[in-house]
Amino acid sequence: MSHSPQPEAVQAFLADYQNRLCARLAEADGAQRFQIDQWDRAEGGGGDTRVLGEGALFERAGVAFSVVHGKALPPSASQSRPELAGRSFRAMGVSVVLHPHNPYVPTSHANVRFFVAEAPGKAPVWWFGGGFDLTPYYGFREDCVAWHQTARDALTPFGDTLYAEYKKQCDDYFWIRHRNEARGVGGIFFDDLNAGGFDHCFGIMQAVAEAYPNAYLPIVQRRRDMPFGQRERDWQCYRRGRYVEFNLVYDRGTLFGLQSGGRTESILMSMPPQAQWRYDYHPPEGSDEAALLHDFLPAQDWLSHA
Repeated sequence: MSHSPQPEAVQAFLADYQNRLCARLAEADGAQRFQIDQWDRAEGGGGDTRVLGEGALFERAGVAFSVVHGKALPPSASQSRPELAGRSFRAMGVSVVLHPHNPYVPTSHANVRFFVAEAPGKAPVWWFGGGFDLTPYYGFREDCVAWHQTARDALTPFGDTLYAEYKKQCDDYFWIRHRNEARGVGGIFFDDLNAGGFDHCFGIMQAVAEAYPNAYLPIVQRRRDMPFGQRERDWQCYRRGRYVEFNLVYDRGTLFGLQSGGRTESILMSMPPQAQWRYDYHPPEGSDEAALLHDFLPAQDWLSHA
């Protein structure tokens, strides 16, 4: 059992995870393969950004792996740990954003990451973060329940309280404050994780990573062939606008990438190819679109529906 951080082991897992996840997503799409874009960062490190566009299932799918290092943590990374400001750092992670064509298939996002902050003469400070969340355009309780069940089952071996804790952190994090609404139906989210030792925390990160496609792909298979028209497409694009607003205003990963001099194309791969904004729009009461806002976006105990 290791209590010291092992960045090389984390990096090896993340690189392998990207390969395996891309293979599963390309198989699910069935029409397109991922374009591989490997890049170097002038300040230190680099990455491998993979994007699948205009497929049979995905309008855009992005899976980005990066390992970057620098002389000083950017503000977004030291915000909750101000005593680490100015330390050198290594940061690595895989970030996934999937935007499907069909409005009945939800957008989904996942991220797993690892940070080490170092200073001469001091022990390294490390932590893990990550999670996954679901952003449907049309609500189906079956999908929401299954999504949260898979998240709970992945975390249960590490403690009976983790799912509830990480679910609340997800609901709190993916809250669009200027809209006073949630981005989606949540999932699990954790950050600054180092309690219990390196092996324990690394195990949690791996379990979350592996659970993500197992939670998402069954939903895809249930919804991908549902017929839709322009109304559903317009609503999807309108709700995608909320996704863009959150990512550009609040998302720590986006802000960290931009503040640390990251590669803009890779950081913004999460953006949907098409989005809309309408002035003061409210869907008709009683519509499926209004049901998303009233019945699905407010935070709730999905597993009580099981």
